[in-house]
Amino acid sequence: MDDLVVAGIAVAAGLVAAFLLRMLLKWLGKHADRTKWSGDDVIVAALRTVVPSAATAGGVAGAAAALPLTSAVQRTVNQVLTVLLIFVVTVAAARLVAGLVRTVTTSRSGVAGSATIFVNITRVLVLAIGFLVVLQTLGISIAPLLTALGVGGLAVALALQDTLANLFAGIHILASKTVQPGDYIRLSSGEEGYVEDINWRQTTVRALSNNLIVVPNGELAKTNMTNFMRPEQQLTILVQVGVAYDSDLEHVERVTCEVVTEVMTRVEGAVPEHEPLVRFHTFGDSRIGFTVILGVGEFSDQFRIKHEFIKQLHRRYREEGIRIPAPTRTVAIQQGSVSIPHQRSGEQANEPDPLSPGRLD
Repeated sequence: MDDLVVAGIAVAAGLVAAFLLRMLLKWLGKHADRTKWSGDDVIVAALRTVVPSAATAGGVAGAAAALPLTSAVQRTVNQVLTVLLIFVVTVAAARLVAGLVRTVTTSRSGVAGSATIFVNITRVLVLAIGFLVVLQTLGISIAPLLTALGVGGLAVALALQDTLANLFAGIHILASKTVQPGDYIRLSSGEEGYVEDINWRQTTVRALSNNLIVVPNGELAKTNMTNFMRPEQQLTILVQVGVAYDSDLEHVERVTCEVVTEVMTRVEGAVPEHEPLVRFHTFGDSRIGFTVILGVGEFSDQFRIKHEFIKQLHRRYREEGIRIPAPTRTVAIQQGSVSIPHQRSGEQANEPDPLSPGRLD
């Protein structure tokens, strides 16, 4: 009877400790929510899974030690509790490591999407290590298992060449930092958009039309690609303009720079510190062509900035009397001899009209 009382006290103590620790971690979680770094939230969430379970397992182990059990039963109970504890710790560790990796990739890319290829790889590795530890705890030798996995892994690698090629291509892309989630890219085949995610097989790209483009990692690693976010997110865009030949070019340049300055300070996504640049470059058929260079914060901002700039420039040119001529062409026609029949008296009214086209000699 005394042994049962002691065992009950041990179990109750474990449960109370688990409850108190859970409340403490809940309080820590509220404080972690107030910090800017999201990694502490992941750590607290993992501890809320492990610590109460460990306290409960400790209480059960203490109860088993207090009871008059045989050595075989005591060893079995200890093994079961150890395996359960290792399982809980492994799952929590997998969540912790995967969460920290996701936090790092998210903070570096600056977008909500994360590179799930690293998250999945780290999660699988932690779970595999936990599984091997469980086998070792149960007294099962893992050496034959590792040998079998090595031989089987070779066969699997030969059967899944394309899959493994995409996997290692994704790892190479992320490790070399040529493409990161959140970058705006354009492929040589014409597809373009924001990189949403890079997983173990494919890269997902969201076009400006909000459609998803799926590109295998192996194809992405081999294709020619333009990354508009690297080495810097800010970029310059070129707007082609033309004015009439009778325009005062100094006046045109001054008015255009004033419009650029106004647009850069008023439109969202523009770069106000970017110096207005106007460069004349062409004597065209009907106009003098020049290029206006604008600075934008990132790729998708250029459409809004071009829209506002063209509207404002057209309005100012109209107010200042600066003409933007329509394209015209002067065509020289070589005149040949034309024979036009004359109408004779007495001919019928239905004879050919003398003004109608005649025969070309």
